[in-house]
Amino acid sequence: MTELNESQARAVAHPSGPILVFAGAGSGKTRTITYRVAQLLSHGIAPYRILSVTFTNKAAEEMKSRLRQMVGEALADELWMGTFHSVCARLLRRYHQEVGLERNFVIYDESDQKATMNRLLKELHVSDRELPVKVALNRIEAFKQRGHGPDDIHQSSAAEELLAQVYRRYQAALSASNAVDFSDLLLYMMRLAESTTSAAGHELRERFDHVLVDEFQDTNLIQYRLVKALSARSRNLCVVGDDDQSIYRWRGADVRIIRGFRKDFPDAAVIKLEQNYRSTANIVRTALSIIERSAEREPKKLWTDQALGEPVVVRSVANERDEALFVVRGVQQRLRAGIDARNVAVFYRIHAQSRVLEEAFRAESVPYQIVGGTRFFDRAEVKDILAYLRLVDNPRSEADFFRIINVPARGIGNKTLDRVVDVASDRGLSPFAAAKSLANDPNLPSAARRKLDEFTQLVDVWREASTSLAPHALAEMVVEQSGYRQAMIEKDTAQADARLGNVEELLGSIAEFESDATWSGAAPTLTDYLERISLLTATDNLRDVPKVSLMTVHAAKGLEFDTVFLTGMEDQVFPYVRLHSDEHEDLDDERRLAYVAVTRARERLVLTCAAQRTLFGQTRYLSRSEFILDIPEQCMRLELGDAVVPSAPRPMANAVAETSRPRPLARGSGSGTGFAETTRVVDTSAFDDLPPDELEFRPGQPVFHARFGKGRVDQVVKGGQSPAVIATFPGFGSRKILARFLGAAKPR
Repeated sequence: MTELNESQARAVAHPSGPILVFAGAGSGKTRTITYRVAQLLSHGIAPYRILSVTFTNKAAEEMKSRLRQMVGEALADELWMGTFHSVCARLLRRYHQEVGLERNFVIYDESDQKATMNRLLKELHVSDRELPVKVALNRIEAFKQRGHGPDDIHQSSAAEELLAQVYRRYQAALSASNAVDFSDLLLYMMRLAESTTSAAGHELRERFDHVLVDEFQDTNLIQYRLVKALSARSRNLCVVGDDDQSIYRWRGADVRIIRGFRKDFPDAAVIKLEQNYRSTANIVRTALSIIERSAEREPKKLWTDQALGEPVVVRSVANERDEALFVVRGVQQRLRAGIDARNVAVFYRIHAQSRVLEEAFRAESVPYQIVGGTRFFDRAEVKDILAYLRLVDNPRSEADFFRIINVPARGIGNKTLDRVVDVASDRGLSPFAAAKSLANDPNLPSAARRKLDEFTQLVDVWREASTSLAPHALAEMVVEQSGYRQAMIEKDTAQADARLGNVEELLGSIAEFESDATWSGAAPTLTDYLERISLLTATDNLRDVPKVSLMTVHAAKGLEFDTVFLTGMEDQVFPYVRLHSDEHEDLDDERRLAYVAVTRARERLVLTCAAQRTLFGQTRYLSRSEFILDIPEQCMRLELGDAVVPSAPRPMANAVAETSRPRPLARGSGSGTGFAETTRVVDTSAFDDLPPDELEFRPGQPVFHARFGKGRVDQVVKGGQSPAVIATFPGFGSRKILARFLGAAKPR
């Protein structure tokens, strides 16, 4: 193990029992986990007794690829290794009967869930105003992430009673369709693993001798309970993560789990990996300076023995269009310097920022790809063919039946479909079974019976063929016999040609799946292919093509690039928090996100900030992100745009000149701000050099705010991590605002 440093070697050699590894960004955690698995195998642990869980398919494949080289394909391929969802789907195929499913259950994605919920709410005569589809699904998801079912909802109000009813009906609809959503995969397996009364529960707790969890900071309560249950017998639970990189609170991840691990396992060994091998010293110091200001974190120091490298560039520009032009020209410069486009990335905090960037890249003919945008498998024509295949594999699926019953158009009217819904509901049938029944119902018009009969017979033919045909041949048959290909050809438009091209690409994907499965010695099945594509993650959309990657910072997690452009570094954009919020957790979330963004860069990091930005149709005049102000002066280089103040007139043009003194961009820097004094921008650091008594706000004191302008303090809210004031601003009323976002406006 000469390739490992001392901390990594200790983590790899840990003999038994629980172990918590805090792994800083770029500290070699994948190598550490891989070597630990190899070490367990060398000590005689059977590969099928080792479970290694991570959060992306990309990470799982990378780890398995390394292990194939280290221990051989035979051992590596017997390991239980994958994402939480893929592992749970694999286990649920084995224990499907325990939860009332057939083995060929389908996994509903977001669009399937919305379609199911939409029909359900219509049946219950619940209006969108009373309970929007998205709200219903989000609330149900939140309950599932806490391990709660519909009976766990405290029905103390009419709204809660309705939600419990909807939740119950939603689960019944999934069960009737032989379907699960993504949360069900985890919830079902957690309940089984924790069960002390079922044979399946006992078998699951006996299955694994060692459980390893990567990216542990991103686990939610269900995932944690699952791995605790699976490792309860052996107590050989190895978790690796970094609370500084916990960025998924909005989708259920709970950073308190990794921080509280030692409470559940007081005898756990704790090891910290703090040496960064990825980035230059200037980038590492920049990252550490941002994250160290978090209100709460596990103490750790990120360091590197690599060279200082280039300073981090901070570029001030006038607006988002100047920013986009600067970025695309900076990218071109890197490409001319010989950097592969695959090693260049542009990050933004929110998707809305991408439009102007994309326009600039197209205008300059720089090839790019959007990562985490619309996936190939989310395109309408691809989902249509997949719905056909899922209905063939699982004719109980309601969402798939209704998606393709009239695609391409078959003349089956709404009255006929309403009759299908009624019969399915009255007789407890799936829509497909109800349609087959109605094909012989004399009470239905003959034309409607004939169309239903033609469709259901066609599906039956495909189902029969699926027992002997390989998935690719079956898919070819479906595309041809359904009339889908011919419908696209007859439209004879550029859009139809593009859609048909995507269908052909899907067929190629199925053929590739068959080839991979045959090469590995497995028999390719339609069920396995459908599961595989259902479990793809956002970063699986990252194609290995010579293009620059554009993505949100959330999508960048787990990736690294030679050069990173981090755009939109202004308060209200990044950090993207409400100025009147007094939740330090929100700001800490943003701080961790910034830390992740910075540590994706290996050699060159460029931050851009605009004086003016138009987002969601609203133009804002902004101050630089406080994260920029955290960066040590010696780590960065300031660059000012040619014209950093927009020419358009703006209200309160002299506000800053009246209320604050000019302030350098970085603390202690002698460079200019990059903004004219007349710009309506307030830099929170502009008051760092005032005497302490002038930083104390008091009732009646005039203040200035970047968005609301001049106001007057009504009340001071002291105490806690984030002192705040309540102030009145003409035209905006009373606002509660964190003190750090205010400047003391001296009366003239």
